[in-house]
Amino acid sequence: MKIKNPREIQETLEGQILSEKASYAVQSKGRVREEPECEIRTCYQRDIDRVIHSRTFRRLKRKTQVFLSPEGDHYRTRLTHTLEVSRISRTIARGLRLNEDLVEAIALAHDFGHTPFGHAGERALDEILVNDGGFKHNEQSLRIVEYIEKQGKGLNLTYEVKDGILCHTGDQLPQTHEGAIVRISDRIAYVNHDVDDALRAGILTESDIPTEISSALGGRYDDRINTLVLDMIVESGRIGKITLSPRIAEAFDSFRTFMYNSVYLNENAKSEERKVHGILSGLFNHYVENPHEMTEEYQQIISKDGLRRAVSDYVSGMTDNYAVHVYEKLFIPVGWQVR
Repeated sequence: MKIKNPREIQETLEGQILSEKASYAVQSKGRVREEPECEIRTCYQRDIDRVIHSRTFRRLKRKTQVFLSPEGDHYRTRLTHTLEVSRISRTIARGLRLNEDLVEAIALAHDFGHTPFGHAGERALDEILVNDGGFKHNEQSLRIVEYIEKQGKGLNLTYEVKDGILCHTGDQLPQTHEGAIVRISDRIAYVNHDVDDALRAGILTESDIPTEISSALGGRYDDRINTLVLDMIVESGRIGKITLSPRIAEAFDSFRTFMYNSVYLNENAKSEERKVHGILSGLFNHYVENPHEMTEEYQQIISKDGLRRAVSDYVSGMTDNYAVHVYEKLFIPVGWQVR
């Protein structure tokens, strides 16, 4: 009898432990480019490693979540948001006996396509590219893992991971239960950690949160997370679809509306956003006129997808700090040095 390798043992255990609604690694639709199987890791575990070891993942630590250039070290970045989504997703997947590896791979890469300066940067690039198909961060996330990473080779992720990345937001729904978990977990994470950051920044006080929201979800950050996660596990298990119960879903929708009105569109919280369009449009126009100044991998994109899309790829991939640095270098005069 042939002794199974670690991957085969893991695949066997998935069949024994996971729900029949789970996405089994052995049943994956595979990759665009076929590869020999790893002896140790399942296909989804390999995807996790490819995502974590990518350059794009490392850049998330210097990309804005909500607050631009906040004072203090405790505010969320795009990376810490990503890690919170990953943990929430895995907890829910475990509670429903779905595939934790698949939700982790999706969650870790779901925001790869975010621009510098958060949603303000996304809106700026969407306006700049209005006649070129626009810009959506979920579509850019997919573009990165399929094409831009590894000097144009992409990460060659599995079909299920890419589906979850693309469909974590927007009108198109994921095809797996694991993708649906990440889609809702993303919202659970950002609404709750953004109110936490807003309280720290003095944009909100605890008394500003409507009583009906606190009564349904909880009055503290950890209570609200716990309520939403437990409700999602119980309700999804009950009806066989990834969802929240009607009462909690209504309260959560009210919570999101409250956050949009009080924080995301708050003039104090977003006072610097008017400058974002100027920075990104300045950088975009400069590289359209001087494409030779982009790195070679982005110059190669020009022949395939056109100059403006290549420049969009380059600028959107910048961190906040690097975008400001390049803008200053290109457009801010250097003062005379006293000798």
